[in-house]
Amino acid sequence: MGAILWITEKLSRWMSVIAGASLTAIMLLTVCDVFLRYFFDRPIIGTFEMVGFGGAIAIGFSIPITSWMRGHIFVDFFVQKFNKVGQGVVNVITRLGGIGLFYLIGYNLLKYGHDLYVSGEVSLTRQIPFYPIAYGMAICCFIQCLVLICDLFKIFGGQYE
Repeated sequence: MGAILWITEKLSRWMSVIAGASLTAIMLLTVCDVFLRYFFDRPIIGTFEMVGFGGAIAIGFSIPITSWMRGHIFVDFFVQKFNKVGQGVVNVITRLGGIGLFYLIGYNLLKYGHDLYVSGEVSLTRQIPFYPIAYGMAICCFIQCLVLICDLFKIFGGQYE
């Protein structure tokens, strides 16, 4: 069990590096585009679609580490009224629901990515294919499933706080 937790944490951290790099690239691209547009009247062609792709990467690849570190918002004032067993039951139910949800999203993104690949659909300006983004988001969803499974291991192992 410890190896699975370690691998999942390292994988989530690696994905957060990709998300951070994407966010940095978005910021640099936007600053360069504004600078070139303002001073030289020469904008970077396709900035809007590249920022959109980068935003998808930044958001998708940051989900697993955010969940691992529990950096998202909790509204648990109701759950705190339960005893430890009740809290555990609620945590298990929500993790199972999350696993089901992210599995379905990931599976459908794989199907969608395949459809995009077969159709050869690309972005309008830069002709960047859409399917790698869909496949990347699917992978993010499956890694999120793994994070939620690790949460279940922690809950049953008494390590979940």
